[in-house]
Amino acid sequence: MAIAYLDPRTGQTFPLDRPRWCGPDHAPLLLTSMPGIGPDDIDHTLRSLWRYQAAFPMQTNAPITMGEGCTPLLRRRLHGADVHLKCEWFMPTGSFKDRGASVMLSLLRAQGITHVLEDSSGNGGAAVSAYAAAGGMKATIMAPESTSPAKTVQMRAHGATVELIPGNRQATSDAAVARSESIFYASHNWHPFFLHGTKTLAYELWEDLGFRAPDNIITPCGAGSNVLGCEIGFSELLRAGQIDRMPRIFAAQPENCGPIAAAFLAGSDTLIPGEIRPTIAEGTAIAQPIRLREVLGALRETGGGAVHLSEAEIGQATLDLAAMGVYVEPTSAQAAAALAKLLASGAITPDQTTVLVLTGIGLKATPRIAELLGVVL
Repeated sequence: MAIAYLDPRTGQTFPLDRPRWCGPDHAPLLLTSMPGIGPDDIDHTLRSLWRYQAAFPMQTNAPITMGEGCTPLLRRRLHGADVHLKCEWFMPTGSFKDRGASVMLSLLRAQGITHVLEDSSGNGGAAVSAYAAAGGMKATIMAPESTSPAKTVQMRAHGATVELIPGNRQATSDAAVARSESIFYASHNWHPFFLHGTKTLAYELWEDLGFRAPDNIITPCGAGSNVLGCEIGFSELLRAGQIDRMPRIFAAQPENCGPIAAAFLAGSDTLIPGEIRPTIAEGTAIAQPIRLREVLGALRETGGGAVHLSEAEIGQATLDLAAMGVYVEPTSAQAAAALAKLLASGAITPDQTTVLVLTGIGLKATPRIAELLGVVL
């Protein structure tokens, strides 16, 4: 059966021969299920996520790649347990978003797209800008006017047109949707091809661990692309008979802006009203995740869960990891903070194989980490 775009809420499908980023009435799309691959399908001549190209929904002879993927998996002892740290900041732009950007832009270019629009306040915009530049594509990035210049400078350096939008993060998203009438909207939050880049994290962990699945995956969660990517990738491996069970997926979010964790902990399928406040974990500060229902489904169906974290817990985890030589942004450190709480509650145990997904390098958050250290820049 041919792979197609899928509206998971209605079951309606759309062929892949025409580029689209949403369904009717701006419904978020996924792709129909794919069969997965085995070890013999991996291209071992490639040291990048394109070694798993046989698992992608479309094939291309000219991928936009800069060696993304194949990130280190370190074994370390944290909070009395031996765990694996998946160092996703070992990417060309310093964050896991390169997985999705490489696959999304490669497949969109194969569909004939030459100019893409993205809305982002940080890592997503950096990744789309970089891969558009590497692929000879134009990129327009919309960002909130409050975005740090340290983040927009990288986008501009790659040649992207950066537009600063007044108001909050949601205002920027709304402006991008409106602009999508004139520029193709290649949003890391919206486009299903992006998730088929992040699903390579699942394939990579499977290969890293000797072609088996871990017991638990703990990942920072904003819109949920790593949660859904892992769910998609490991589901494919399960269908292919390469693993005999799904890993449990746990989402870590800040108390100040954690709508997915709030809904999960409340047993709800919809957003729980609450105050949204600034957080040191700014990479996950997404107040209205568009795939809330799907992310909650992945957490529940895998037997995982969600953890809310205080600003103090996130800050301390950032410094604790740095003291071990692991320098990540506070957004990433949420995985380590969540580990402590999950171990304390007994939700996971030290004898299990647990992976912490560390999503972005600490250099992306120098002012924030300086504040934690009491250093004046």
